[in-house]
Amino acid sequence: MTAASAALFEPYALRSVTAPNRVWMASMCQYSAAPAGPEAGVANDWHFAHYTARAVGGAGLILQEATAISPEGRISPYDLGIWNDAQVEALRRITGSLRAQGAVPGIQIAHAGRKASTDRTWNGGGPVGPEAHGWLPVAPSAVPFDDGYPVPEELTVEQIRGIVDQFAAAAERALAAGYEVVEVHGAHGYLIGQFLSPHSNRRTDAYGGSFGNRTRFALEVVDAVRAVWPEELPLFFRISATDWLEEDGWTADDTVRLSALLKEHGVDLLDVSTGGLAPGVHIPVGPGYQVPFAARVKAETGLAAAAVGLITEPEQAEKILANGEADAVLLGRELLRDPYWARRAAAELGAHVRTPEQYHRSW
Repeated sequence: MTAASAALFEPYALRSVTAPNRVWMASMCQYSAAPAGPEAGVANDWHFAHYTARAVGGAGLILQEATAISPEGRISPYDLGIWNDAQVEALRRITGSLRAQGAVPGIQIAHAGRKASTDRTWNGGGPVGPEAHGWLPVAPSAVPFDDGYPVPEELTVEQIRGIVDQFAAAAERALAAGYEVVEVHGAHGYLIGQFLSPHSNRRTDAYGGSFGNRTRFALEVVDAVRAVWPEELPLFFRISATDWLEEDGWTADDTVRLSALLKEHGVDLLDVSTGGLAPGVHIPVGPGYQVPFAARVKAETGLAAAAVGLITEPEQAEKILANGEADAVLLGRELLRDPYWARRAAAELGAHVRTPEQYHRSW
């Protein structure tokens, strides 16, 4: 295989932004910010080193971890935030570093809803209270995520509108921080996904019940973000294509239907994952198990799609793109294991990836 025939290392353009290749880093929380005080949610040296390493390693686009639009929107007290200017200043250092290494800096803006106020994953990830910097989560309905989780506060319509405004403010700060891509997090059972799924959304007002009502919040967030995000910059949306529930859940058909609407509302690419809404669900995990969902969105709606989930080998990733199943691949845990995966893939596929001048002797 030659550089000319390796789809994985072809540039990919959306609006005015061109990623140098299609090896992209998926958003993965680091749970490494200060939990309280003036440094709460502020990126630090760990975040700088973590993201810069993947840019040096050749990833073409890097989506920063779920970055909360408000203190109450954090998954854990240790999450990054983008609700104040101090956070913007710290993030600007990261975007400058990524850009200097040839990677496109992207950010995922998020609200965790009923899955907020939990511990770090390596401490078990369970809910935490005020004694551990926690708080009472909010949600579309007063339905807890699982046994042992608090009953969340059901959002009022006024509160919903306030959160929409917080998403827009976060996007404005993301622009000020130097990001070129913003992704709205609608996946993994966090707040937007909670509105989408009838399993978690029991509302009887304009935000619950019918498909149109359950998708209203997602589209309002997208519209608010698109209104402040420059026309020349791309907007992504991450979705769980299915809840993997046998009944009363969000389905692949729902995802295709919403994808067409997202495209109309100015979304440029769908980041297609699955699950996360309900505990104890059987998921048929295997290599590339989520790729068919991305392929279906791309084929049936014409919306660009990125595939994620147990994509670990260069030939596997190349085949996904060559077959037209996705426009890019997003690597998560594989890039935690190997920050230089893109370099290894380029060598195996006979392609080229940008190498810092300081590392040329190794190439």
